[in-house]
Amino acid sequence: MMTRTILLASAAAVATFATPALAQSGAATQSPAAEDAPNGSDIVVTGSRIRRQDLAGVGPATVVSAEQIENTGVVNIETVLQRLPANAGFAGNQTSAYWANNGYGTAQVNLRGLGIKRTLVLLNGRRLVAGGTGANSSPDLNMIPVAALARTDVLKDGASAIYGADAMAGVVNLVTRTDYEGLGLSVRQGITEKGDGSDFTADLLWGVRNDRGGFMAAVTYQKTSAVNMATRAPCSLAETTPGMLSCVNSASTIGGRAVLPNGQQINFNQVLGGNGNFFEPYSAAKHNFNSNPFLNAVSPVERVSTAFFADYDITDNIEAFGEFLYTFRKSNQIATPGTLRNLSIAASNPTNPTGQNIVLIQRRLAEPGPRQFFQETDTWQGTFGLRGKLSNDWGWEIAGAFGRNTAVDGSTNIANLERVANSLDTTKCSLAAGATIPCADYLGFGDLTPEVLDYILFTSRDRGGNELATVTADINGDLFKLPAGPVSFAAGVVYRKEKGWRDPDPLTVLGIANTNQQDPISGTSTAKEAYLELSVPVLADTPFFQSLTLDGAVRYSNYDLFGSDWNYKGSVDWVINDSFRLRGTYGTGFRIPNVPELFGGVSEGNLTTTDPCSRYSTSGNATLIANCQASGVPANYVQLGTTILTTVGGNENLKPESSTTWTVGTVISPKGLVPGLSLTADWFDIKIKDAIRAIPGSTKLSICYASQNLSHPFCEDFTRSPLTGEVTFLSAQPINTGREEMNGLDLGLVYNNDIGSVNVSLDVNVTYLNKYVVLPFPGGAPIDFDGFIGGGNGGYPKWRGYGVLTAEKDGVSATWSTQWIGKATDFNAAPGDIGYSTPNVFYHNLQVAFEIDEKTRFQVGVDNLFDRKAPYIQSFTDANTDTMTYDLLGRRFYVGFRTAF
Repeated sequence: MMTRTILLASAAAVATFATPALAQSGAATQSPAAEDAPNGSDIVVTGSRIRRQDLAGVGPATVVSAEQIENTGVVNIETVLQRLPANAGFAGNQTSAYWANNGYGTAQVNLRGLGIKRTLVLLNGRRLVAGGTGANSSPDLNMIPVAALARTDVLKDGASAIYGADAMAGVVNLVTRTDYEGLGLSVRQGITEKGDGSDFTADLLWGVRNDRGGFMAAVTYQKTSAVNMATRAPCSLAETTPGMLSCVNSASTIGGRAVLPNGQQINFNQVLGGNGNFFEPYSAAKHNFNSNPFLNAVSPVERVSTAFFADYDITDNIEAFGEFLYTFRKSNQIATPGTLRNLSIAASNPTNPTGQNIVLIQRRLAEPGPRQFFQETDTWQGTFGLRGKLSNDWGWEIAGAFGRNTAVDGSTNIANLERVANSLDTTKCSLAAGATIPCADYLGFGDLTPEVLDYILFTSRDRGGNELATVTADINGDLFKLPAGPVSFAAGVVYRKEKGWRDPDPLTVLGIANTNQQDPISGTSTAKEAYLELSVPVLADTPFFQSLTLDGAVRYSNYDLFGSDWNYKGSVDWVINDSFRLRGTYGTGFRIPNVPELFGGVSEGNLTTTDPCSRYSTSGNATLIANCQASGVPANYVQLGTTILTTVGGNENLKPESSTTWTVGTVISPKGLVPGLSLTADWFDIKIKDAIRAIPGSTKLSICYASQNLSHPFCEDFTRSPLTGEVTFLSAQPINTGREEMNGLDLGLVYNNDIGSVNVSLDVNVTYLNKYVVLPFPGGAPIDFDGFIGGGNGGYPKWRGYGVLTAEKDGVSATWSTQWIGKATDFNAAPGDIGYSTPNVFYHNLQVAFEIDEKTRFQVGVDNLFDRKAPYIQSFTDANTDTMTYDLLGRRFYVGFRTAF
């Protein structure tokens, strides 16, 4: 993949963008516009509704063409986008499966790291229905067959005035082909160096066109296999001894960890077939459970994505068009055996060998094996519209779309806590063979009989979905002419209704299942909007002003839940000469809380979390020591595992957030000095007021214990056990934080020219994150995100980059791509700790391709060529690292082939 800054695009670039991922035969290429222009060569570019011939000057954007995707062997849009330096923070993918919030298997993008909910995803300039397992906030990027795409536009600028809500951080616009004819086929097979993680993809593309219109169909089938986490990270690591990492594992043991009335912790037999009455003092090193063999580093996905596009000229001035998408996805993840908590077992219970009343704090249900999470989703969206031109050459369009996503998900080996209680109640249960309610022995591994397991375990099934209905009417054209050119406009109205729902398994809702307790989710949101956009040429063909253009947009939005709002955007584009260009934008944004943020039922789950009071007495930090002592944490306390029970979900008290964004940039194209070279620099500044954010538990704990006398409001969001000192409850529900402020610099370099008989192209994009702070409440101390990583937040290194170098001669091409993830500091670690900071990480990829003829191409490639391992992060998500930032798979190989008929 190569990335191109849209300011650098020219007619030559347009021709490049039209190159298909599958070979095209016998068809003339045309500009892959988001929609066909009624007045000839004018097109609509992402970031504007006005048709124009010049691709530049609209906003800072990156354009990824089909050819660029093919050159790097990427088969998923999520991979394309997550390599870009403008992507940061948290986003769902196959390596962060356990952090995806009802979106397991859903591919997402997080521009600027401001949150997936602030990145608007479009298809041909129109919104897509959300994907996932119910009440989700982002479409599944992989619902579009890659073979159908002409390019992917990534607008790195706020665009609420142009596209409405959710475009605070930017816009991803998936633009499909309009010109394909023939039948094309491609296949790709990949596998890791370790022989796991098999990845197979097949694409079929069929297009028919005539003088009045055409039809295109695309189908993608993809199946990826699992990679077990233990093959990449054998156990969970922590610095239990200064300067040394060792396995800490989970304090939920397979024999059962209990506490005696005097506060002593004991653990029961952990040897299958051993003495069922054996118990001894609990030892974390001896008894803790290694979860990693029961998790995936990469979770398997099987997906069929289809897309159908048609257009037909009803008359010379009216065209009918339609789009239909359908995706079926089946995904699953293994998870550690479930845990029973806080079971009171009397001294009189015949299974209790201690002779004392005990509380079984945690007991891992290892006998039936791991839980199997599963999801099946069906997603479809249809669009129909008419467009054309009036006698004054104004273009118009009316379109309606409806999309629906439905899903069934659940998990095996879930315990019914009501039945667990029955199996401990000797007045209800029986040891007799065939008893309706068998008595259970939870004290010791292997003591749970098949009859007990059949009685207490069940398979949960949840159902959910999302809907999107939109109606749009747009008109655009030239109002009148000025000496410097025509004044252009675009205007329109929008009706949009979004709905999300999720119905968890009844036992989960009742809270009697030993899984994340969830409440049902259901909510709708309706918006009615109108917008106006103007482009005014001020000067042209004068000294120092080859052109000077002012653009402005205003949008009125009325929401049924939150009232009305106005958003504005203005920009200036100053072309000094053919080699030098300046531009700037300023805009406002507005985002209402989405359905899951507002109506999401409260749920509980065990999330990887760092407790700052672990080993606090040796930290040397006076504030930390005093606060941990005040919380009643024992002086010798060591965090018993790597997870803490955390509450997440919606918050009906949320209010909308608003933003201001400005950018200023320059484009330098020294054609006379270095033909084919273009340089760009864009400074961006984003401020969000009343920002909606869920602060991760690790961050909350760290900030609380860094405050004097536990004075921070975050200290109210968790509780500790008076018996053991461990955190027993932690809240991470979304809140309206005070403010979020971000600024930084995007740099780009593009070179494309012939060196002798070899065509060489180089494309480099680098982002410097100068500042990103979150003010958790008005007047509160800021939380720095820039330069930090981990703790469930994802990565925000100061520097990120991606570069691609391609050399081609006589149908043979070689492409070298490098992703750079800069240094970062752990959000929650202390200076001197192992994993406090990470190094610069470079991932290198190589592909060699051979074009046998204009229709047939063969490629071989290696990703992560030098087998770069993910660095250790103390407050890791999974696998001892930040799985949202780093590669877990290591070196992997692929081969691909495409042809056309």
